[in-house]
Amino acid sequence: MHQFIAQTLAAFSRVFYKRTILILTLLLCAGVAGSSVHMYSFSMNLVRSQALQNARVYARSINEARTLYSDAAVNRIKAAQGIHGITFTDDYTAREGAIPVPATYLIELGNRLSQKNQGMLVRLYSDFPFPHRRKEGGPRDKFEREALQHLRQHPEQQFFRVEKFQGRQSLRYAQADILKPSCIGCHNTSPDSPKKDWKVGDVRGILEITAPLDSFMAKTNQGLRENFAMLAFLSVLGLSGITLVIGRLRQTSKELEHRVRERTAQLQKTNEQLSIEQEKSERLLLNILPEPIAEQLKEGHRNIANGFAEATILFADIVGFTNLSERISPTQLVNLLNEIFSAFDKLSDEYGLEKIKTIGDAYMVVGGIPNARIDHAEAIAAMAIGMQQEVRNFNAKHNAELSIRIGINTGPVVAGVIGTKKFIYDLWGDAVNTASRMESHSLPGCIQVTESTYQSLRDKYLFEERGIIKVKGKGEMMTYFLKGKRVEQLV
Repeated sequence: MHQFIAQTLAAFSRVFYKRTILILTLLLCAGVAGSSVHMYSFSMNLVRSQALQNARVYARSINEARTLYSDAAVNRIKAAQGIHGITFTDDYTAREGAIPVPATYLIELGNRLSQKNQGMLVRLYSDFPFPHRRKEGGPRDKFEREALQHLRQHPEQQFFRVEKFQGRQSLRYAQADILKPSCIGCHNTSPDSPKKDWKVGDVRGILEITAPLDSFMAKTNQGLRENFAMLAFLSVLGLSGITLVIGRLRQTSKELEHRVRERTAQLQKTNEQLSIEQEKSERLLLNILPEPIAEQLKEGHRNIANGFAEATILFADIVGFTNLSERISPTQLVNLLNEIFSAFDKLSDEYGLEKIKTIGDAYMVVGGIPNARIDHAEAIAAMAIGMQQEVRNFNAKHNAELSIRIGINTGPVVAGVIGTKKFIYDLWGDAVNTASRMESHSLPGCIQVTESTYQSLRDKYLFEERGIIKVKGKGEMMTYFLKGKRVEQLV
């Protein structure tokens, strides 16, 4: 097998030596293509992001304009009781001495912005339009209906989508138009109002801003084409330089052969260094695998699997860590998780248990393998109680509110190593699946165990009967909560 691999590598080396220029050309072409695809994707995302930001700014500016109009004009005129002949109405153009109500002012402001900015559309619509605006003031397409439905349920959010609008690729952005205290009186007392029971905070309608993206995309594509041409030109120059260098290297290769002999002494020193590094690798391997399993791998065993008549498996999950991860940086998250799991690792060493793996904020450990022991259930129970204490210590240190959910089961398992890359020592069997179910069906801050684990520990530990629960994939099972060690066992 080793000889076949060596021959294959030698053949590949000869082909690479003879076809170096061709292979480098292909690699450069692949690199240029990959870079172009990435640049295109990044640029399109940037265009959409900028359009969304612009839409938010427009919406904020329009709302501020309406607020200013309402506070600085309408409210001041209403407060000036001595001014006669000025009325507020949506039909202000047909009445002498009338000025528009804030909603009408907002609508006409949007219309003027749409006229001044070619392609942009500003609309204010509602599912309760005034009778005279029923034709143009209600939702007109699927997007507007979906926006109304979504923003009525989530008025604090924004609703947007990139889609074809009037034949052009556009960003459609919508946000809720929420009633303020100054608007309630007009909307509930106006004779034409379609709804008379508005309250502060209700969603009166939707402010939508539609901005076409095709012109931006066209300019972006032009820039990308220019960048691609420049990248291709630079690649050709680079390839030409590499060709010259390779030609020179081939000419001097014979001169380098005799230097190999001069390096023999250095190789001996390198071999000594390799021996040191090999010792480091072996120590690293022992950190990944149990020592008996590591020895089997070094001896050339490829299929390592052993059955154990009885072992106790523990699964644990940090509750509240997902919420914590949303408030801190990735680096802080990893440091905190490392602090917790390092404490758990010390517990596994203290009780002579085998840590199997961590997945996200979940932790798995087993007792009774790879070396059999009769007190595996007791050791796992002691570690579970210790894990709860470590979480309490962590909360006190970091002012956090984390808890841990633990599940334990005892039964037969198969343990071994599979795969050829990034292999780990792992467990299989129904007992493992049941232990995982105990964790997922447990409660925060609790240690849930199966009947088999309870029978092994009931003389030395205190339990609370949870009763029969329905477990996914297992049906109904009797389970218990481990509460602590019996007083007589602590003496």
